[in-house]
Amino acid sequence: MNTPEVQPEKFDLKNFELIDVRSPEEFSGELGHIKGSKSIPLGENFEKALDYYSKDQKIVFICRSGNRSGKATAFAISRGFKRVYNLNGGMLLWNKLNLEIES
Repeated sequence: MNTPEVQPEKFDLKNFELIDVRSPEEFSGELGHIKGSKSIPLGENFEKALDYYSKDQKIVFICRSGNRSGKATAFAISRGFKRVYNLNGGMLLWNKLNLEIES
């Protein structure tokens, strides 16, 4: 199965719930994070945290390079989420494109 993705330069942040699956240290680290994103690290509490979201909510998962967020996207799909996406290239590409971050 191909994981659905969004391209960083082509999606409107206002239409999505943004979930950053990196560690808290990474979230506040040198790559920063996207304004409005929530830090929910991929790990043992991730599944429980997803319970707070509607299965129809539009969610973009974010990580450093797109690997962990791809896993988070696939996991959410396996749990019945219908409108979830991986941020292609993660924060590395986001920063390379000089898109807005918070640190």
